[in-house]
Amino acid sequence: MKIDHVAMYVWDLEGAKEFFVRFFQAKPNDMYHNPKTGLKTYFLSFDDGSRLEIMNRPDMKEKPLDIFYQGLIHLSFKLGSKEKVDELTKKLHEAGYEVLSGPRVTGDGYYESCILAFENNLLELVA
Repeated sequence: MKIDHVAMYVWDLEGAKEFFVRFFQAKPNDMYHNPKTGLKTYFLSFDDGSRLEIMNRPDMKEKPLDIFYQGLIHLSFKLGSKEKVDELTKKLHEAGYEVLSGPRVTGDGYYESCILAFENNLLELVA
């Protein structure tokens, strides 16, 4: 079994798409728009075949601004080396995104950093 994709609602659909294209080399499909519901969506594909669906619709609700709420909490990207984690962490920090922790070796042996990225979504970068 394999997870097909993960989906997230975002306020700024084009901004989210450009974020993942710029920093993670995502390849977007053509935007899908359902005029009946107002849903707009992109599937972003990554080199390893994984996909992220980003979506927007007019009846979305604001979620609490707290990284410790119940449910899905972060997206983790395996970059392949400590150097790549360091490099992308630095790029994201220089672009104005908050580094919450790291880069560091965690208690369970991961080399990672945690970034509060676009629209306060938590991203984990691991070696």
